[in-house]
Amino acid sequence: MTAPSPTVTFKGTPLTLSGPLPAVGTPAPAFTVLGNDLAPAGLDAFRGRPLVLLSVPSLDTPVCDTEVRRFNAAATQLAPDVAVAVISMDLPFAQARWCGANGIARVQSFSDHRDAAFGQAFGVLIREWRLLARAVFVVDRGGTLRYSELLPELTREPDYAAALQAVAAVR
Repeated sequence: MTAPSPTVTFKGTPLTLSGPLPAVGTPAPAFTVLGNDLAPAGLDAFRGRPLVLLSVPSLDTPVCDTEVRRFNAAATQLAPDVAVAVISMDLPFAQARWCGANGIARVQSFSDHRDAAFGQAFGVLIREWRLLARAVFVVDRGGTLRYSELLPELTREPDYAAALQAVAAVR
């Protein structure tokens, strides 16, 4: 018997995820996304570095905007080898424009619009909308998932302190 797919809500309306999410303590799943320059990128690009992966529905929404700005500010206090990446279904051009207009320098943006490879690998693809659910993952230097937070309601912000504490633990 297969476990049911996890769900999240948007203003109380249930949405189905591609799930399940990878388990903490297991290798982070491989994926390929596009950078702002349209070059493919994946988990291997960050191997050997602690990595914070932010999964958001769209950078151009109020909660995503706040989340990325807060992680960008927090990243300035992290060691320079810590990578912070935000992944959404936004087109790379739109991501680059949004990051530039908002002074986002420490968070790299990546697009999953082409194949939804990240969304499927991490179980955060919203089936009804083909957007990504809001989640935070921390991956250690060796590629092991050390922290995971899936927000049950898309309009809520993540637990910033817990995510940053997980980063400090993998340093």
